[in-house]
Amino acid sequence: MIRIGHGYDAHRFAEAYDYSVNIMIGGVKIPHSHELLAHSDGDVLIHALCDAILGALALGDIGHHFPDTDNEYEAIDSRILLRKVMQEVDLAHCKIANADMTIIAQMPKMAPHIETMCTRLAEDMKVDRSQVNVKATTTEKMGFIGRKEGIAAHAVVLLNSIA
Repeated sequence: MIRIGHGYDAHRFAEAYDYSVNIMIGGVKIPHSHELLAHSDGDVLIHALCDAILGALALGDIGHHFPDTDNEYEAIDSRILLRKVMQEVDLAHCKIANADMTIIAQMPKMAPHIETMCTRLAEDMKVDRSQVNVKATTTEKMGFIGRKEGIAAHAVVLLNSIA
């Protein structure tokens, strides 16, 4: 059996400048002037990936499994959430065939970090690096992303049954 899932997430930036902050995207710390506002670490790429995996398994979404009303998940590293979602993949006797993701951000530049993101995500999903693709785009200064108010991400995952 083959299953496909799609995920989307977006977080807005804090209004205050703070040149000492980092944002987390794809499990990578990226220096930036504004932090992302979120209950967890705000990693939009991993959140979209978790939603895609959960969607492929017909298990709802990340908010259902890790609600922002639960203090256990406050400021949590999203890589931990991804590893927990991967336990559901194992329980369903499935494996990741591939994951394809897109980061939508006007700033900061993602290109220097994409290879590290792919490596870390492959590691957390226990798949070969060749099964993970991350790309980035802007909105050509349109909308909330173009106005540098936040970042969004999409993820598509294909799962194969191993049972």
